[in-house]
Amino acid sequence: MKNKNSQIIDYKTSGDQIMHEVKIASDIACLNYDEIELLHTPQRSLEAAIPIRMDNGKIQVFKGYRVQHNNVRGPYKGGTRFHPEVDINEVSALAFWMSIKCAVVDVPFGGAKGGIAVDSKKLSKQELEKLTRAYVRSLYGFVGSEIDIPAPDVYTNSQIMAWFMDEFNRLNGKNIPGIVTGKPIEVGGSFGRETATAQGGFYVLEALIEKLKIKKSNLTLVIQGFGNAGLNFAKIASIAGFRIIGVSDSRGGIYNQDGLNIKELINYKISTGSVIGYNKSEVLKQDQILELKTDILVPSALGGVITQDNVKKIKAKIILELANGPVDYQASLELFDKNVYVVPGVLANAGGVIVSYFEWLQNQQNFYWDFNEINIKLKEKILKAFENIWKTRNKYNVNMRTAAYIIAIERIGKAMNLRGV
Repeated sequence: MKNKNSQIIDYKTSGDQIMHEVKIASDIACLNYDEIELLHTPQRSLEAAIPIRMDNGKIQVFKGYRVQHNNVRGPYKGGTRFHPEVDINEVSALAFWMSIKCAVVDVPFGGAKGGIAVDSKKLSKQELEKLTRAYVRSLYGFVGSEIDIPAPDVYTNSQIMAWFMDEFNRLNGKNIPGIVTGKPIEVGGSFGRETATAQGGFYVLEALIEKLKIKKSNLTLVIQGFGNAGLNFAKIASIAGFRIIGVSDSRGGIYNQDGLNIKELINYKISTGSVIGYNKSEVLKQDQILELKTDILVPSALGGVITQDNVKKIKAKIILELANGPVDYQASLELFDKNVYVVPGVLANAGGVIVSYFEWLQNQQNFYWDFNEINIKLKEKILKAFENIWKTRNKYNVNMRTAAYIIAIERIGKAMNLRGV
């Protein structure tokens, strides 16, 4: 069926795109327009100049951001990324997405996002720690375990979260491990958090394959982005028997139609810092990796990599958005018309926030679950969300992303009404 909303629109920001998608979903499901308008503007946007003394003795000033989009369903929740292209528009859009994501998988959080405009690869470990602690000081009073709970994101990790927690606790004068999630196990982190995004995405992929009655044997898979999420997804999918024929990282991509040896490739990536140079493969450019003929494509890096410019070259039958917003709205409509299944990031990569919620719960109770229990709870929660989206998709004859937005807006809107917002 041709999508009735397939007109081309030029968006000024990612936030405008999300707002348009929200309005489309609300029109389809006849949701309250006033509630939609309240979602357009974040409740709070913070910007800060963050000066630190570099190893060479000079002062350098970085720009830091935190956007708190909506907290009617619980404390703000969202990652913190260290990336050169971080700006207020990107962070605002991602905070909006977090509100949607938390509502889709029904965890009692609102949406937030933060970051610093920095090429963290050029910083020493000492400089990175200084920057993290200075960022915490700039946010103090606006974050907390009952206010806003940061987590790792692009180019941040468990070590950075440990520094974040330590600096916050130093300022606060007491130990509150629930101030951040994604911490190391030794300081209150949760088992399964490092692999949660990939594991949750894989559970959803398996469920979709089962719905479509596709035989699992010898399905081909391409992963664009080989950071934490992409690498762990490759490991899980490889063990499950998928034939991974292509992967890429920030330096480019590699391809082998017979399948890559993922265990060898991961060791190579760890030792060299890139997949490029792995000798059992053909080197590809970044855009070529997206255009390979494959059953399943898993974009796992940054947003906006599949657009009107390249959507006609996409040959995958299933696209699993392990990154935030890798398929833009116009491209998603065209893929829908071609019967390509796009699993939206607000579901596909929600394993991270689900296990972050579990970590926060464990911190609150000071009682911790083992790895198996975490994965059982993760699977149960994310598959429940998948089933709700699948039913909504069928009810309204829309793609999975629109179905997810319908569910999220209904939940957020109901919370607004009950609280009298």
